[in-house]
Amino acid sequence: MAMSDNLKESTEQGSGNFISRGLKFLSEVRGELARVTWPTRREVWATTIVVILTSMVFGVYLYIVDVGLSTFVYWITGSSNG
Repeated sequence: MAMSDNLKESTEQGSGNFISRGLKFLSEVRGELARVTWPTRREVWATTIVVILTSMVFGVYLYIVDVGLSTFVYWITGSSNG
């Protein structure tokens, strides 16, 4: 019984003033965003290029592996490649 009373009290307190809780949340978000270290434009470009090049390298690698394995499977099964 005491457990349900505690739960009821906590929900009553938490459902208090919705607007004041929302404003407090937004002020805390603003404070956290002020502490964020944002990357420079140059850093964003550099990391973007690294991601694009890495994706291209892995794409070519996976294409080569796929073609090789497909050729191997067609060779083993005796199917025509087409």
